[in-house]
Amino acid sequence: MRNTARWATTLGLMAAAVCVPLSGVAPAAEGTVPSALYAPSALVLTLGHGDSATTATPERAVTLTCAPGPSGTHPAADAACAEMNRLGGDLDALTMREGVFCTQQYDPVLVTVDGVWQGQRVSYERIFSNACVMNAHGSSVFAF
Repeated sequence: MRNTARWATTLGLMAAAVCVPLSGVAPAAEGTVPSALYAPSALVLTLGHGDSATTATPERAVTLTCAPGPSGTHPAADAACAEMNRLGGDLDALTMREGVFCTQQYDPVLVTVDGVWQGQRVSYERIFSNACVMNAHGSSVFAF
């Protein structure tokens, strides 16, 4: 009987804590949906020249958030999120578009992507032989 009373007290305190906002915290406006209901999709993309992430200095970096809506510092967040959704977040599925011809010049471009896509950890690193080849693979994702 004593344990039952303890559990009842604990559950009552938990219910009170959930229902009463902490001091200084404003309750959410009625009809709004908190972003915590969405699986996170937030990425940091970097671009640099070199053969390795350990030696290449990032020249550009952007953020891309796709849930609950496209945002971040990526200049084409709407298109990049649409492409990422189409790929299911699998950056390895980016293939070179047909009809694009690039020179054989070797000027390596390193792209890294780290973060979370629909709740799953993402860590991507790829070296493209030059900027033309990189642009042909990720038309909107790598356009930053």
